[in-house]
Amino acid sequence: MVCNRCIEAVQEEFEKLDVPINSIKLGEVQIEQNLTTSQLKYLSTALHKRGFELLEDKQSQLIEHIKSALIQLVHYHNKPLKLNYSTFLEKEIGRDYHSLSTLFSLVEGITIEKFIILQKIEKVKELLIYDELSLSQIAIHLNYSSVHHLSNQFKKTTGMTPSQFKKNHTELRKSLDQVK
Repeated sequence: MVCNRCIEAVQEEFEKLDVPINSIKLGEVQIEQNLTTSQLKYLSTALHKRGFELLEDKQSQLIEHIKSALIQLVHYHNKPLKLNYSTFLEKEIGRDYHSLSTLFSLVEGITIEKFIILQKIEKVKELLIYDELSLSQIAIHLNYSSVHHLSNQFKKTTGMTPSQFKKNHTELRKSLDQVK
C-alpha cells in the first residue's frame, strides 16, 4: 500500500469481513483475531482485484516493510532528507542493514540503494511536473550533494535530463509500487 487511497481500499475489505483493525499503515494491517481460511481466501481475492497482494510469509512482509518505509520517507516526508538510509532502515525494521540488503537484493533483484534511487527519481519527476521548486531546491530536498549529481543520476535512470523531462513530461510516471 503506498497511499491513503490504498489504505482506505484495504480498510474497506476488512470492514466487509467485519474484522476490526487495530492499526493500518502503508504495507501493514494489524488485527486482533486470526482470519479463517475462507476469510483469507476472500481477502486475497478482493485485494488482488484492487491491485494488491496479501503477504503472509515473513520474508515477503519484511521486503514490503522495507519498501513501504522507504516510499514513505522519500515521497511523503516533508522535510529535506538528511539521513543515512541504512541507519534509518536499521531503526525502522529492527535488523542490521547487511541482512536486510542481502535479502532485498535476492528477492527483488535490485539493491536497496537502487530502489532508493528509483524512488527519488520518481519524486524528482513529480516535483518537476508540479513546477513549484527549482532543481536546486529539489536537490536539497532529496539530499543530493549537488544539482549536477541529481541531473547525472536522473539522466542515467531516465535517459533524459531533468529539463528535457520537464519539457516532455507526457511520459507517464510509474505507480510507486511499480518502481523497480
